[in-house]
Amino acid sequence: MHRNSFVFAAACAGMLLFGIVFLSLGSVNNMLAERFQLDDNAIGTLTALLPFGILAGSLLFGPVVDRFGYRWMLVAAALVVGAGLEGLAFAERRGLVQSFVFLIGFGGGVLNGATNALAADVSPDARGSRLSLLGVFFGVGAMAMPGTLALLSRHFPLSTIVSAIGLVTLVPVAWFLLIRFPPPKQRDEPYSAARSFALLKDPVFLLAGLALAVQSGMEGMSNDWMTRYFKHVILAGRAAEEWRTQLGLLAVTGAMVATRLVLSRLLTRVPSQTVLFASIGVTAIGALTLLQAPGYAASLGAALCLGAGLAAAFPVVLGYIGDLYPARSGAAFSTLFVVALLGNMSINKSFGALAQVHGVRQYATVMLVCLGFSGILLGFVVRRLRGRRAASKDGIA
Repeated sequence: MHRNSFVFAAACAGMLLFGIVFLSLGSVNNMLAERFQLDDNAIGTLTALLPFGILAGSLLFGPVVDRFGYRWMLVAAALVVGAGLEGLAFAERRGLVQSFVFLIGFGGGVLNGATNALAADVSPDARGSRLSLLGVFFGVGAMAMPGTLALLSRHFPLSTIVSAIGLVTLVPVAWFLLIRFPPPKQRDEPYSAARSFALLKDPVFLLAGLALAVQSGMEGMSNDWMTRYFKHVILAGRAAEEWRTQLGLLAVTGAMVATRLVLSRLLTRVPSQTVLFASIGVTAIGALTLLQAPGYAASLGAALCLGAGLAAAFPVVLGYIGDLYPARSGAAFSTLFVVALLGNMSINKSFGALAQVHGVRQYATVMLVCLGFSGILLGFVVRRLRGRRAASKDGIA
């Protein structure tokens, strides 16, 4: 029999690895550019391969874990990430680097989806709370990769540090092999992609997926464009030291991690819909403040509001879906993450085209528009869930 605390610890370890994956390429692109004389276009190709790998991993994990369980999927994904990092550290051909970047993304996509589904499976009475806590470990991993490189790069070559981080993936692999996991939920049911995507016919599931697609797009915009917004809008015309622009991104990431830690307790005491709509309000305050292009200190406060506000939607909505589909959580989460990643890529690409013409100043406006759509979609999700729960109670009565 598995122990929920041990299994949740395994999910947290896997999510920490995904955090490392998410910022891996951004942390080592200068090293790769120097080794292979890569220009910005070549670096751009590499950055496109990472999300495609994550998308492929997100598409695969759900049906596999539902039918075969979590252990070997998590072991394989962690080993793939480790092998990819070792490849980045020592590859001598550009083509190999592209393959390793895709592998890192693929393993990360599996880890992200499988750990969320696993945490939901072993937390039937507190899914939103546990998923919020799980998100904290993503933030820790995301900040650990660049932080470790910055701390040790004065003493060791970057390739040596990246290789050591790749070896660290063996630690969670050992844990995955030692503990017991929940048994497969659909051991005898054959895989059907059509059955997985048929979930989108459920209005609640479809609306939740669209809401997370917009939410993922907002998170991606904040991660990818915040430093440029600070440099070209907040600090425009002034001597902008790099650390001042990076602090804006750190404010978003740090606030999201801290807020999810708070949410892991708050969601056990406060209704999730209250938290959800309060988070929309906090995000709106941050975007409206940035829209005014205020001074540097106020802009950092706005970035903190954005990070705090964006923290709630994913754990809360994934908790709702885990409650609705406990026997098919893998397939459900797999489909949701695919939709969310497509939203992330589409919104970021669209904003890049808009910024090319009208400037990065439009970031705050686009955030507010996306937030409006997200709020409407989440409102429909909550309303339909209330109706479904009321109908279920009437049926029982």
